[in-house]
Amino acid sequence: MIAAQLGGRPYFGYRADESARNATDVVCDDAFCVHSQYSTQWDALSHVGGVFDADDDGHAEVVFYNGYRLGEHVVVPKEGDSEGGAHALGIEVMAQTGVQGRGVLIDLRHHYGDERRKVGYEALMRVLEADRVEVERGDMVCVHTGFAERLLGEEAGSLTGGCVLDGEDGRLLKWVDESGLSVLAADNHAVEERPGVLKSRERPGALMPLHELCLFKLGIHLGELWRLTPLAQWLRREGRSRFLLTAPPLHIRGLVGSPVNPVATV
Repeated sequence: MIAAQLGGRPYFGYRADESARNATDVVCDDAFCVHSQYSTQWDALSHVGGVFDADDDGHAEVVFYNGYRLGEHVVVPKEGDSEGGAHALGIEVMAQTGVQGRGVLIDLRHHYGDERRKVGYEALMRVLEADRVEVERGDMVCVHTGFAERLLGEEAGSLTGGCVLDGEDGRLLKWVDESGLSVLAADNHAVEERPGVLKSRERPGALMPLHELCLFKLGIHLGELWRLTPLAQWLRREGRSRFLLTAPPLHIRGLVGSPVNPVATV
């Protein structure tokens, strides 16, 4: 955060009587710069695309959800140029309709603890069965791993521990598709395993398959770094898994992600 400027001086703690005799107002204005992907946030559908032969002409090109093209609809920003950003699929599309609905929490931390674990289809189904959680069409699914809570507490190993969904598990991806969930959020970095080092693949494919499935193929927004532990604790005490979720992003055109302040009403 920095102080806003007025006439070359900080407009913070500014006494109005410096400009208007006998005025008693004191004003503070500030400005801040936010990285849209490294706080509690939503991914826009323009956040992840893929190299895909959308024209079926034998030549793959970079496209995003519904065939929007890099360079035409999603434009690389240039310094001093305001024309860059997501001309289609920007986060403002999500903001225009509001984001509120039936939330359901899946508590991986309660069952699997804080050790690093990739949770595939079978492990996820065991949690749903044990907690009698049913994911229905349209549900806003939140996955609790405890990562954000540990990160806030600066616990040793907090950056490497905790559950992540296994995006390499085809049955898990099929479940995400067929469940009809409307959004998928978690309290960790990327919902799924986030590769610390980009490694080559033997065959063409996504390094983050869950991102590819949700953002590129299905049009499902992902939420990351949400603080879910207080909600998870309350729901477990009450023997519940459902709540009303309200989580609109910022209405700023062209962003590929946005900070969000999600609220659960119980």
